[in-house]
Amino acid sequence: MQVDVFSSRPFSGNPVAVVLDGTGVSDEQMQALARWTNLSETTFVLPPTTKKADYRLRIFTPGAELPFAGHPTLGSARAWLEAGNTPRHAGRIVQECAADLVALRHRGDDLAFAAPPRIRDGALDDADLERITAAFGIAREQVLAHQWVDNGPGWAVIQLATAREVLELEPDLSLIPDAMVGAIGAHPHGSEYRYEMRTFAPAVGVPEDPACGSMNAGVAQWLTASGAAPASYRVSQGSRTGRDAGITVTAENDGTVWIGGDTAVMIRGTVIL
Repeated sequence: MQVDVFSSRPFSGNPVAVVLDGTGVSDEQMQALARWTNLSETTFVLPPTTKKADYRLRIFTPGAELPFAGHPTLGSARAWLEAGNTPRHAGRIVQECAADLVALRHRGDDLAFAAPPRIRDGALDDADLERITAAFGIAREQVLAHQWVDNGPGWAVIQLATAREVLELEPDLSLIPDAMVGAIGAHPHGSEYRYEMRTFAPAVGVPEDPACGSMNAGVAQWLTASGAAPASYRVSQGSRTGRDAGITVTAENDGTVWIGGDTAVMIRGTVIL
């Protein structure tokens, strides 16, 4: 299946290709298919290796395998359900991936995943920040805050004052070929969305990701824990890539951050591997 994620308008979110039976498919075949689909991610559903999980997921970009990614998690769960599968526990799906177990809550058509723990956080060092601002073509003074928000892919983020500044970025990714980096800025008060996000992943062959669940997850953990953002907010992403994505963030009292959005199966078929 191919699933559109983070948009209620068809063909406006971030698509993920989902192979519903990855049993017997080699690493080389998985990577070759991901390179061929040329989507930001292609996933392969496999039997779990633990009784705690409903299925195991492997996630590939055109250039590398990722231990975790957000929109593929939501899109693969939607495809798995659409294929007639039932989770062990009603309303709760558990995905096994290289980054450990990831919980999803399932309420009617709504899906959201629990942001996994960050494996790296804290402020960027001066050298990293200098490389990013140079690549983004902005002055250091424009950066309000910055942070490692790595939950597997390697994300770092800078915060700018406004959504307009984020949308106006014209990054030279040749200056940061190994980067996994994003930028976030606030929309004007009263807007439908609180923030605008853009994410760039040249390290894994994705120049700009139309909508990124893992980046939003790590950023949400940072912003809500520090009190810089409310417990619930919405993020827009993808307009510079011709998309119209919306990501919903909900931080619970126990510290769990849920990342949700619309999912819709757009293609059903057979792939020959």
